[in-house]
Amino acid sequence: MAAGKGAGKAESSWHNPRIRFIVCFLGVFVCYFYYGILQETITRGDYGEGDQKEKFRFARTLVFIQCIINCLFAKILIQFFEGSKPDHTKNWLYGLCSLSYLGAMVSSNSALQYVNYPTQVLGKSCKPIPVMLLGVTILRKKYPLAKYLCVLLIVSGVALFLYKPNKSAGVADGHIFGFGELLLLASLTLDGLTGVAQDHMRSRFQTSANHMMLNINMWSTLVLSLAVLWTGEIWEFLSFTERHPSIIYNILLFGLTSALGQTFIFMTVVYFGPLTCSIVTTTRKFFTILGSVILFGNVMTNMQWVGTVLVFLGLGLDAKFGKTQKTAKR
Repeated sequence: MAAGKGAGKAESSWHNPRIRFIVCFLGVFVCYFYYGILQETITRGDYGEGDQKEKFRFARTLVFIQCIINCLFAKILIQFFEGSKPDHTKNWLYGLCSLSYLGAMVSSNSALQYVNYPTQVLGKSCKPIPVMLLGVTILRKKYPLAKYLCVLLIVSGVALFLYKPNKSAGVADGHIFGFGELLLLASLTLDGLTGVAQDHMRSRFQTSANHMMLNINMWSTLVLSLAVLWTGEIWEFLSFTERHPSIIYNILLFGLTSALGQTFIFMTVVYFGPLTCSIVTTTRKFFTILGSVILFGNVMTNMQWVGTVLVFLGLGLDAKFGKTQKTAKR
């Protein structure tokens, strides 16, 4: 009897939106914190000794493996927690979402070769804006004016917090707008389209987080398999792992943290919407740096303090007015 009461209490706690949000946020934060460390270890480490030293340069294959592990993880979750529950979402919608997701990733990574640091920071910080604007224009979603203010405060705060004066600013003085900025705009637009597709899935088909994760990653795996086979990168990667087998453990761990992180991301999308998810992923880096400042006593600049105040002000107002919006809908 006591066990039954305990289980019921845990279930009712999970239905509490605040607790659910805290679990999703912490899940994303912890998983992607380790994900970032492993990514840097894999891509920036030196392999071999002396003249035989080499770098890992198989980015597409790494994402391909990541997508395969995500698929397997989502399939296991569906098997254990959802059983034979049908998924009515159209396959073309999953395909569209996958293409926009991969396109945003490729555009963003390519843009880093052309843009300077401040532009890169602004691009990374502005992700919630296209998600919100495309939701309004394509899906005819309505947000209260306070919601726009909250998003603007959060985006501005993150941009100020992450920004560092560029020592080589003089080199870029004549640079106004070019190919790098176009790629950054393309990345932001595709991020917005991904959000629109995910919003349509959850509102029209009530797509579950696990089905969304499984199918988007299956489509991504298909596209990336063609890419790595076409370029021959997969064979070079296999040859690299033969020379440096120790990297396999880190890659598998990297894939696992990615799968866990994506589970929490898709849970956030399904329960709270793509806009909230983009705010969570945007503020994640902010909280990671803020955590290191608190733990290791690093000094914060005046600009970072202003950014911190803006982010917390935006999050506080968003928590309050987001609740008001739900009440108004009823």
